[in-house]
Amino acid sequence: MRVLLAGGGTAGHVEPALNTADILVGRDPATQILALGTDRGLEVRLVPERGYDLKLISAVPLPRRPNRDLLALPKRLRRSVREVREVMERQGTDVVVGFGGYVATPAYLAARGRVPIVIHEANAKAGIANRLGARFTPYVAEATAGSIKGATTLGIPLRTAIADLDRVALRSQGRAHFGLAEDRACLLVFGGSLGARRINDAVAAAAPQIVAAGFQILHVVGDKNLDQGAELSDIDPSMHQNYRRVGYIDRMDLAYAAADLALCRSGAMTCAELSAVGLPAVYVPLPHGNGEQRLNAEGIVTAGGGDFLLDEQLSAQQVARTVLPKLADRGELETMGLSAQRMGNRGAGEQFADMIERAIGGSGSAGAGKPSGLEERES
Repeated sequence: MRVLLAGGGTAGHVEPALNTADILVGRDPATQILALGTDRGLEVRLVPERGYDLKLISAVPLPRRPNRDLLALPKRLRRSVREVREVMERQGTDVVVGFGGYVATPAYLAARGRVPIVIHEANAKAGIANRLGARFTPYVAEATAGSIKGATTLGIPLRTAIADLDRVALRSQGRAHFGLAEDRACLLVFGGSLGARRINDAVAAAAPQIVAAGFQILHVVGDKNLDQGAELSDIDPSMHQNYRRVGYIDRMDLAYAAADLALCRSGAMTCAELSAVGLPAVYVPLPHGNGEQRLNAEGIVTAGGGDFLLDEQLSAQQVARTVLPKLADRGELETMGLSAQRMGNRGAGEQFADMIERAIGGSGSAGAGKPSGLEERES
């Protein structure tokens, strides 16, 4: 299989694409993976780090409102579509697998009528690119039911280390890895790949109260935010021992195993990972965009696997008021974890890989044929 991945810009687009690539190559090492990207996205770093080839094309941001960029859109789009077709010709592409973002729209247009298109939508509210591409193919998967009409709800392809994680078995290893105590409940705090300064400020201010109550914190502040909370380690020995600050974690599986409760943003990948491994969370949705972060976590919260703490409510007092009762109640944490796990899907990546293989086997051109076991989508 020669697979062209189209998902760039943010980690939320790139990570599911790379996780899918890992699964496909794991099934057949002869599979050829090529990723599309632009020079402005995280794929420039993330794709080579995972060992895959990356081809850059011209970015085509889709304006959300009428402006000068809208007038230039047709010309830019034609150029990018031409660039994608050149890449497809050189690769001999068998299927285009899209995850949204800047590169997805030209990829879908370039592939239409030539090779099968398979789409994955990670967010609860679908982006423009995937809504457009979904008109061209019956092979569409979504993480949250209702994001794209007629799509198959699967969840998000996860890294193997997360999909296979046994939190109980790795608990001691995780705590030893981060220098955490075995006998204190642990709050894991993170704000995404770059951290979140508002969350960091509130948690750092609440940390003395949380530690004094007998708990510990593993705080991923982000490499650019290492100034936040730095002074707390000098307050007293208990803060030094029980408030662990790190810039970045490359072993989130061990962090999830070490933690009893998370406080974090509610990006689609974060919600998928926490629910899959059964880690309860207090979600602080990013207030920007079109509200998709709240929607991403809404099902988990409704099911009892987490709670919301709104960004505008962030304060030391509110963080402490929200997390302390949960950390003190082992029974509630276990119940929340089971509820979260019922909303997750560790097998989403394998199911999505099945869809890709059906698309290649079921048609020689995009939209032709109907995949086995999948209802025909409505345009």
